[in-house]
Amino acid sequence: MLSLVAIIALISTGCKKSQGTAIGSATKSSGIVFVELDSVIAHFNMATDKQTELMEKQKNSEAELNTKSQAFDKDVRDYQTKAQKGLITRATAAEIEQTLGQQQQDLLSLRDKLAGTLNEESVVAQRQILEYINDYLIEYNKDHNYQYILAKQFPGQVLYSDPSLDITASVIEGINAKYKAEKK
Repeated sequence: MLSLVAIIALISTGCKKSQGTAIGSATKSSGIVFVELDSVIAHFNMATDKQTELMEKQKNSEAELNTKSQAFDKDVRDYQTKAQKGLITRATAAEIEQTLGQQQQDLLSLRDKLAGTLNEESVVAQRQILEYINDYLIEYNKDHNYQYILAKQFPGQVLYSDPSLDITASVIEGINAKYKAEKK
């Protein structure tokens, strides 16, 4: 005959096992899935296009800044040569120094302006990408009826997830198809 404690222990163990199974299958059937957000962004054609655009703008900004820097350096060398050879008066030298100082300030302002513009465009591009992904997931979910679509990234708040709940590949395929169709 089993003791009362043994019977309660068996019942508790059986309940815990069945609850664990019920909870696990309820989670899967209730529609909680996830996407590896870093992978979606890395393989999303829109993100690649935006990155290419930003790189091109950065390259153009650097070229503009380099051209103006070279012109400034030429003006400085020209001034130094004239001053060393005594070809200009002190008054003219003071005017040139003032002009060169203003050119240097303008060059620094241009550098800061270009960097600020690129930074702002980068932030806007990131928001556009995330907004597009979010809108796509809303559309995607109309066919799948998930209760939650979680974003998993490292490091992040989701420490573990069942790989069978990963819809990343499906989302990447679908979002790129949608983007390609809209881009045409």
